[in-house]
Amino acid sequence: MTPAAPLHLLLLCLLSGRRLRGEPGQGAGTWARFARLPYPEDELFLYDTFPAGFLWGAGSAAYQAEGGWRQGGKGASVWDTFAHRAAPAGARQPQPLPSAPAGGDVASDSYNNLFRDTEGLRRLGVSHYRFSLSWARLLPNGTAPPSPAGLAHYGRLLARLRQLGVEPVVTLYHWDLPQRLQDAYGGWASPTLAELFRDYAGLCFKHFGGQVRYWLTIDNPYVVAWHGYATGRLPPGVKGGPPLGYRAAHNLLQAHAKVWHLYNDHFRPAQGGQVSIALSSHWIKPQAMTEQDIQECQKSLDFVLGWFAKPIFIDGDYPQSMKSNLSSLLPEFSDAEKKYIKGTADFFALSFGATLSFQLLDSQMKFHQLESLSLRQLLYWISREYNKPKIFIVENSWFVSGSTKRDDAKYIYYLKKFIMETLKAIRYDEVDVFGYTVWSLMDGFEWHRGYSIRRGLFYVDFQSHDKKFLPKSSALFYQKLIERNGFPPLPENQPIAGKFPCDFAWGIVDNYVQVDTTPTQFLDTNVYVWDVHHTKKLIKVDGVATPKRKRHCVDFAAIRLQISLLQEMHVTHFHFSLKWSLILPLGNLSQINHTFLHYYQCFVSELLRVNITPVVALWQPMAENQGLPDVLARYGAWENPETVQAFVEYAKLCFKSLGHHVKFWITMNEPYVRNLTYSAGHNLLKAHAKAWHVYDKEFRRSQKGKISIALQADWVEPACPFSKNDQEVADRVLEFDIGWLAEPIFGNGDYPHVMREWLHQRNSIDLYNFHLPYFSEEEKKLIQGSFDFFALSHYTTILVDSEKEDALKYDHYLQVQMIKDITWLNSPSRAAVVPWGLRKMLKWVKSKYGDVPVYITANGIDDDQNMVQDKLRVYYIQNYINEALKAYTLDNVNLRGYFVYSFNDRTAPKYGLYRYIANQYEPKPSMKHYRGIIDNNGFPSSETPDRLCPEMLVLCPECNLFQTRKSLLAFISFIFFAFIVTVFFIIYYSRRVERRYK
Repeated sequence: MTPAAPLHLLLLCLLSGRRLRGEPGQGAGTWARFARLPYPEDELFLYDTFPAGFLWGAGSAAYQAEGGWRQGGKGASVWDTFAHRAAPAGARQPQPLPSAPAGGDVASDSYNNLFRDTEGLRRLGVSHYRFSLSWARLLPNGTAPPSPAGLAHYGRLLARLRQLGVEPVVTLYHWDLPQRLQDAYGGWASPTLAELFRDYAGLCFKHFGGQVRYWLTIDNPYVVAWHGYATGRLPPGVKGGPPLGYRAAHNLLQAHAKVWHLYNDHFRPAQGGQVSIALSSHWIKPQAMTEQDIQECQKSLDFVLGWFAKPIFIDGDYPQSMKSNLSSLLPEFSDAEKKYIKGTADFFALSFGATLSFQLLDSQMKFHQLESLSLRQLLYWISREYNKPKIFIVENSWFVSGSTKRDDAKYIYYLKKFIMETLKAIRYDEVDVFGYTVWSLMDGFEWHRGYSIRRGLFYVDFQSHDKKFLPKSSALFYQKLIERNGFPPLPENQPIAGKFPCDFAWGIVDNYVQVDTTPTQFLDTNVYVWDVHHTKKLIKVDGVATPKRKRHCVDFAAIRLQISLLQEMHVTHFHFSLKWSLILPLGNLSQINHTFLHYYQCFVSELLRVNITPVVALWQPMAENQGLPDVLARYGAWENPETVQAFVEYAKLCFKSLGHHVKFWITMNEPYVRNLTYSAGHNLLKAHAKAWHVYDKEFRRSQKGKISIALQADWVEPACPFSKNDQEVADRVLEFDIGWLAEPIFGNGDYPHVMREWLHQRNSIDLYNFHLPYFSEEEKKLIQGSFDFFALSHYTTILVDSEKEDALKYDHYLQVQMIKDITWLNSPSRAAVVPWGLRKMLKWVKSKYGDVPVYITANGIDDDQNMVQDKLRVYYIQNYINEALKAYTLDNVNLRGYFVYSFNDRTAPKYGLYRYIANQYEPKPSMKHYRGIIDNNGFPSSETPDRLCPEMLVLCPECNLFQTRKSLLAFISFIFFAFIVTVFFIIYYSRRVERRYK
């Protein structure tokens, strides 16, 4: 791609650099502001591009990448000494890496591979490259004379960058202090270092300043001071406690100011560059949104970022919270020093990510609050706290395991999150960010973590002699992002307008209907007397009874309530599961619970009476006995072949008893394959097929219904879109999760070839004993084609990776790593909201099994019961149904219906469209939203062609009321007629009596 314009032409900055002024403390409003932002809209991914001229780059540090520690006359640094003395605390080698050094002696060997590294930059298409100069390579003793070899090395690098049109962003000091200066002066604990650093900077400005427009004096002074001189966790390893740590920071600030003034006074007029300091920070959120906790969060940022930022960007002095809490521990600046330090930055250079966050942040500096990875909120806080400076993100990323090679999916999604949050900060929050730098260009030595993690866009094989250098998936991701300048809106992400067909099934799901067989008062045969004068109660009259009458469906009050709620929703279909154990307690026909069977008969007949089609599942797995009668569960459940015949007998009873009212049958609803053995799955398939054939041969002609199986079908997406390995893993998981039960029924009558091949491979290599049974030819014919439609339940999308990154989430059996895209919207139970996954799932079904009729028989999300507005579910239903419309309209999927999960919170807590509180059902906003979609039959627009469906031909809305209340109207008419007749006869006979007496 065409190189970006030079950076110094893309940022208009005041040459004096002294006009950065503001009042401290304005960032304290950050937490309250973000707590008020609209949900879930503010958490959605932002598809947009960055401003024109935005700067994209990558970075590295000398000690992490260069190697060549004894080449070209380089002197020893404190990191050389520290690494040679002992391995860094917590560091471990990725296995197996027998040839990898403990420290940065060789690292990525960038010193000897300059062309290799810069080719990586060219391939990425970056506009800038941030790297650091090694003080000990340029000045082996820390002071003059300079090393000709060192000057030549960096001269070659700068020349190559100029040739590529890549702007250098150069760090003078990235933690690798010459060891001699530590030995002679005590390092940064001595004020002398400020002058020596000024001399070293002058050398760099003189030799390289004509080619460098962006200089960073010091990287992450917090880590240098606190962990180098207070805790001793990092070089030079001095455990001087807080007093020495604060003194080192004091000297670092003065050293930075001296270098800035040196450049400003002597080099800026000719070179026209800019100078800043790379400040690192974490982000912190309050335990609770109280004033006290927010103050503690503010204090945490003061103690880490404000420690250095406030003196430079505000008033030359430390934050008031530090001065108040630390008393005499904190050195003081004179008025002259404050004036000298204030304003010594031409832009705000920010480092955020794995170096500090959750790594090197001292726990005491959290002040009992919660660390977080919100880059967006940090950017906003900086903008508010430091008077809206121009911000250059000079280091940002996360890390993957040291054993991860090129498919670094976890790294990609953290990168995506951070860059998207930067975009939101620019577009939503008006933060002035002008550049972004990924850390790092290549894998290298990761400080206190050694080689146990990787952070590069390019994979470095530390075992190879030439340090093989290969692009990872993250490099391809970043290259595409730079090319597009962000995340431009894509046509497939846009909602569409349109309607579903007239006979589209709009449904709701309930796991099980609430079976309440409590008799009404009309079935009580006893006679009562009302004691009006004393107790005011009904008193039973002993020995007197009325004749018993036959039970009627209207006697079940629970049914009337549920039916009325379903009518309120305007659904056309209601999907629920029968309880096998209630109907046949012993699992066979020797004992039939006719009371429960009668209840189900009443329920489905009442549904039909109000024009709601029942969709009935015979079996659904559940925690108790797998949803089976106790005796079957105790004797092997689906492992036992006898369960197959028991299921067929049970199905036949249900068809006979309920079939005249039920036109949609589901044999098995969402059998959970992750908990299913192969033998159990084998029997389950045979049970389904036999039940289907029983219906087909004995009941279909008279009942004219349809029957199939409903499978859970969450979409599986390759985590690295550019990885062939991840695509193979995704295909494998889809076959094991869905194809296992779908292929025998909807495909060729046997298990997927992928399953058999994989299990054969695993059994032969890893000595597993996973036996996938075989069907006889007769069984294949029995199972193949045992469907009338494809019913699927879809809730979310998962990402799969071929690399083993997290042992707790790694499936050794399928050799797959489950990961999450952290930019996705999530429910309280951490289920990802990924509407486009439904469309992909529907397209996959069509590609695998042809133009089969498809019903989405469950689709839903959990919510926070404290969220009164139910906004997440409203968003979920709106967007998932729109993706279903895309599948129907654009992909020609034969989609026949959609069902929301679930009916109410009583049977499916947190999933319902109705709340259940104090024995009362309350509709949530999502119910009303779904009802609106049903009433519109989709998402019509002014351009959508009018389509008159049969039910739309009613001329007045009141007519529907008459249609659904015929029985009630007839009864009222009869009462009215009887009343008129009675009045007539009373008048008639009263007149005859009067005449007789006259």
